[in-house]
Amino acid sequence: MRKVTELIGRTPLLSLCQDRSGSRLLLKLEQFNPLGTAKTRMALEMVRDAERRGALRPGGHIIESTSGNTGLGLALVAAERGYRFTAVVDGHACPDKLRAMRAMGAELVYVDGDGELATAAREELAARLAKDTDGAVFTEQHNNPGNAEGYRPLARELAEALPEGVDYLVGAVGTGGSLCGTGRELRRTTPHTRIVGVEPVGSIAFGGPGGPYHQSGTGTPPGAPVGALVDFDLIDEGRKVSDRRAFGAARALARRTGLLVGGSAGGVVYEALRLMTAVPPRSTVVAVLNDTGEKYLDTVFDDVWMAGHDLLDPAVEREVDTLLTGLSRAPDQDAGRRRTFW
Repeated sequence: MRKVTELIGRTPLLSLCQDRSGSRLLLKLEQFNPLGTAKTRMALEMVRDAERRGALRPGGHIIESTSGNTGLGLALVAAERGYRFTAVVDGHACPDKLRAMRAMGAELVYVDGDGELATAAREELAARLAKDTDGAVFTEQHNNPGNAEGYRPLARELAEALPEGVDYLVGAVGTGGSLCGTGRELRRTTPHTRIVGVEPVGSIAFGGPGGPYHQSGTGTPPGAPVGALVDFDLIDEGRKVSDRRAFGAARALARRTGLLVGGSAGGVVYEALRLMTAVPPRSTVVAVLNDTGEKYLDTVFDDVWMAGHDLLDPAVEREVDTLLTGLSRAPDQDAGRRRTFW
């Protein structure tokens, strides 16, 4: 391999638990993509698409509104291909993601705000910058078909690893690209797959009152339009998870298994565990975890930060640990269904 982007994909599946009925929960660990995020998949495809259309030419300029991980992916692709990259960000973004973007040569432009999520303001500024800059392309992740297209290989990886099929696919819904792009392709080989979307409490895609939330890279905050890639006809069920439960699940998973996942990935794990208590026997549930937890050591995994934001809830962590204990079988009971995953 000569390029970092050649390492994208072929991420591992981890069998988290299997209950006494034979149902199992598998985690698709997208944090093993370069830069610890699934969004390197879609960043590469959006750039390739812009190149194919002639919108992005050698020496061109990529502009995107991002809360962090999409910006990481685009910074990587821009560095490899010789493009300039400008990330429009707000104070809600994880500082480690911003530092990493700068390390790869990205320019950061901040919208006004007091540390709050400002998706609509970011989008407006990014569009204006692209219009006013010669040779610039606004990749517009929320409405770019290349975003969803970038996740088709993820579905093919699942189909290859699980020839018997996926009964339930669970994932976070932000732009809609990862869950809907994966789910649409997966349905080609396993039409029975039920698709479950997870968003933060306070996000508006699945209805209900809007409000602030701390989960990063997911959801649709009040005032922002739901992205065109969120396919409500494809998603069978939408669930909402609070910051307390999402972050508590991430913390419990780390302490029990040693696996560090991001806060929104914790929310996906929480809802997947709840789903496992209600699925038919011998169901295969796959949760797509888009982000690594190392980026959140100063927030989700820091007791002081959690307590300062009134998010520290040992009862949630105990609940997740209880769910895992109740759903887990002894190793010798699993022998008949054990598989090796990459």
